[in-house]
Amino acid sequence: MTIASPQSRRTFLVGAAALAITGCTTTRYAEPVAPAEPQISPSVLAAYSAQPYEPYAVPAVDPSKVPPQFWRQQVSYPTNERVGTIVVDTSRFFLHLVQENGMAMRYGVGVGRQGFSWSGRAEVRYKKEWPTWTPPEEMIAREPELEQYSAANGGMPPGPMNPLGARALYIFQDGRDTLYRIHGSPEYWSIGSAVSSGCVRLIQQDVIDLYSRVTPGASIVVI
Repeated sequence: MTIASPQSRRTFLVGAAALAITGCTTTRYAEPVAPAEPQISPSVLAAYSAQPYEPYAVPAVDPSKVPPQFWRQQVSYPTNERVGTIVVDTSRFFLHLVQENGMAMRYGVGVGRQGFSWSGRAEVRYKKEWPTWTPPEEMIAREPELEQYSAANGGMPPGPMNPLGARALYIFQDGRDTLYRIHGSPEYWSIGSAVSSGCVRLIQQDVIDLYSRVTPGASIVVI
């Protein structure tokens, strides 16, 4: 039997200890880093800040809760439509207000859910700040609890809970009221979806901005 030298025995023990330590060590990986939140510019924050000078409270909107493509912004928009025309793209949830030099102011919108959507060419006959809301008879027939806001009862007074929000543009087609509106909504999370009864809804701050730019008689095209 061969007896190992003291030197080789020490080498063996050191190697075995190293293997043992390696076997018990958990491999360390870098902790995952959460993706950075998109930076929101001061101009966007200002655009969706609270509106303290309105007759009724219009609270600030957190832009991070709205997809960035639906933030109000000026964009390139080549079109044959006249300056001042409103173009609503229901498939992409955009409203464009045509401006000069191939530009447009673009707003994110919510549109009519299936069965209540519409399309065509019409005009903005008039507009109102903090309008009264009167549900159509067809809506009252579906939701009898709305009878209290019928035309006979004077409609729902303006205010934070009014479905038309801070502003409304009234859409007429061939001289007749379509009963559809472009209006504000405090439910900013509904922008980019089909949830309304046919109307086009905007964030309150956006409809206030749009209202200031639109002249009664302006054309509106819904595609």
